[in-house]
Amino acid sequence: MSADTDRIDSYAALVVHVGAHVQPGQEVLVSADVSHAPIARAVAEQAYAAGAARVLVEYHDPYVRRSALRHAPEAALTSSSRWELDRIDEWTTQGLAYIRLTGNPDPHVFDGIDPARTVLVSRELANRSREMMMSGQVQWTIVAAPNEGWATQVFGEPDLERLWEAVSVAMRLDAGGPEDVVEEWRRHRDRLGARARVLTDLGLDAVRYHGEGTDLTVGLIDDCVWTGGGLATSAGVAYMPNLPTEEVFTSPDRQRADGVIRTTRPLVLPGAGVLVEDLVVTFANGRIVDATASTGVEAVRAQLDSDEGARSLGEVSLVEGSSRVRAAGVTFHDTLFDENTGCHVAWGQGFPFCVPDGLSRSADELRALGLNFSAAHTDVVIGGPGVDVDGLTADGTVVPLVREDAWALPEA
Repeated sequence: MSADTDRIDSYAALVVHVGAHVQPGQEVLVSADVSHAPIARAVAEQAYAAGAARVLVEYHDPYVRRSALRHAPEAALTSSSRWELDRIDEWTTQGLAYIRLTGNPDPHVFDGIDPARTVLVSRELANRSREMMMSGQVQWTIVAAPNEGWATQVFGEPDLERLWEAVSVAMRLDAGGPEDVVEEWRRHRDRLGARARVLTDLGLDAVRYHGEGTDLTVGLIDDCVWTGGGLATSAGVAYMPNLPTEEVFTSPDRQRADGVIRTTRPLVLPGAGVLVEDLVVTFANGRIVDATASTGVEAVRAQLDSDEGARSLGEVSLVEGSSRVRAAGVTFHDTLFDENTGCHVAWGQGFPFCVPDGLSRSADELRALGLNFSAAHTDVVIGGPGVDVDGLTADGTVVPLVREDAWALPEA
């Protein structure tokens, strides 16, 4: 782009028109770190230009969170106020558009804090937020906001321009002006959606990831729905929950996972900001029974012990070598980006929309079908060159899904 403002405007247009797909007359909530203000302002401008009735920007400060972790009683860190829950219910009823900006402004903000405290959250608040996003009434999207702190984590120096160059590749901002970027993302959305439909039609019983220290077989929920490219509200408004996205994914049967995974990308544990490298996780009968790493394993173990569902899988995904995020050539140290560099799995919360008629089923019905529930949802990358993925049918037929880092199924 010729100027920073042009690039940020294109970015904000993508967030508003493709990510959240803001509708005329709709209310919009933007959740952001204080360091994200330039992009939050641009998103607000684009949202109002798209016809939003009102845009609320809610800022958070990681240093305030650090103070809470250092001094607040555990009961305060794991509880929520009535008004916090009530407003989420109101947002759901209103059917607003929710935009969350990520991008860690200080990778060392929680240094010295007990890892067991960094993962403490209000389960009630986390569950209510999840219910809002899974209700089918709210368009929501999560997108990263480049900032100097994030650039320092990626490059070792606050080179914001270099970070923007990498983000521009990953986010297809090089497609041209705002309208060109939006149109390119709509084409990409359609490609992923077509792949998801092919996978759903296969009716697979399980998937197996194997290679580079990984050999994991995960059973799937009967008639599971694969998703890619985006979702739609119950009113039929299409939106994209994650920007960028290169994946097709589904939620597995939480009771069927056996084997071992070895990460092919470092993990920055969401919420805790802890860098986890060389992670190896072992599964038996659907549960994580062991986790080791060269750094950060204490925080991982603390999250795995945080609730009953944290040790079971909520997602399996496929990402192949044409990923634009991988083409950017950097490790972003942000799960939103790094999960799109290769196939990944996630322990924790599953997705009701990946179960047939899942949005109309009760939590007990979904659990009975095999869906996992947890306040956690942590994606770990296990794919890339040298890792193949097979689909397994109920009769044992092997269906190649990813071979030599390429999509192995016919394109629809």
